[in-house]
Amino acid sequence: MEFFRIRKDIPFMKHALVFNAISFITFALAVFFLVTRGLHLSVEFTGGTVMEVAYSQPAELAKVRETVSGLGYTDVQVQNFGTARDVMIRLPVQKGVTSAQQSEQVLGALKAADPEVTLRRTEFVGPQVGEELVHGGLMALAMVVVGIVIYLAFRFEWKFGVAAIIANLHDVVIILGFFAFFQWEFSLAVLAGVLAVLGYSVNESVVIFDRIREAFRRYRKMTTHEVIDHAITSTMSRTIITHASTEAMVLSMLFFGGPSLHYFAMALTIGILFGIYSSVFVAAAIAMWLGVKREDLVKPAKKEGDPNDPHAGATV
Repeated sequence: MEFFRIRKDIPFMKHALVFNAISFITFALAVFFLVTRGLHLSVEFTGGTVMEVAYSQPAELAKVRETVSGLGYTDVQVQNFGTARDVMIRLPVQKGVTSAQQSEQVLGALKAADPEVTLRRTEFVGPQVGEELVHGGLMALAMVVVGIVIYLAFRFEWKFGVAAIIANLHDVVIILGFFAFFQWEFSLAVLAGVLAVLGYSVNESVVIFDRIREAFRRYRKMTTHEVIDHAITSTMSRTIITHASTEAMVLSMLFFGGPSLHYFAMALTIGILFGIYSSVFVAAAIAMWLGVKREDLVKPAKKEGDPNDPHAGATV
């Protein structure tokens, strides 16, 4: 489906060097902030106290969060667990305060606001669990990266696999750079958003790569950069429709999903915007600079009597 068609190819690759220089500067800044400021890890990674409380009627999460924050907790997580009446509260570690003391203090404040609230369970999550989550998250990221490279190398050509993974890591590092610079809380939900961006970004790259291969087969007089420009231009309508629809959904989570979905949606928003950018100006440009050519994607047809064909001239 196309709402509009661009008749003249846009010379994207003419400006590829400038845009990749911008990408490199942005990437370098993201790495700098990650090294100097680090990520503001949530309770899942750093350890803390987890409480489950139950209300006699659907809980008002904003009111619960306000009550707990009034005790001096700035990084508290409050979300429904199971039903609208069940609430999970994650509290960060406080020096000199035990997990039992934390839960008693919070439960007392909640009972002052609603005497019918009851404590279902409370437990302490140690830093060791957080280390395991970090290790598991990095392993998941590495497996996704390796899988993408293998998939693109088999489907297209190894140069496309290298180009796509550089572009995808570009997106991931920039997302993490934003979280490091603004010190937004990095939780398991955000990690899930980062992994989702990897798949989302590679999907856009695959669409462009597939159109490049198709253009190489159809337009034999075009140069490589002309083929890439044509491939990107011909997918513009699809790109705008797809990403606008996705971004509308993500923005609805960002503005109306509440604090529990806020940073997850923020990671997706940044990832989608930079994913479009990287698929066009990073992945395609790197594939061009790696020397992708028609012969890499289009196998020349063997002519009858070809001396290089071991079956040429064979009789049955």
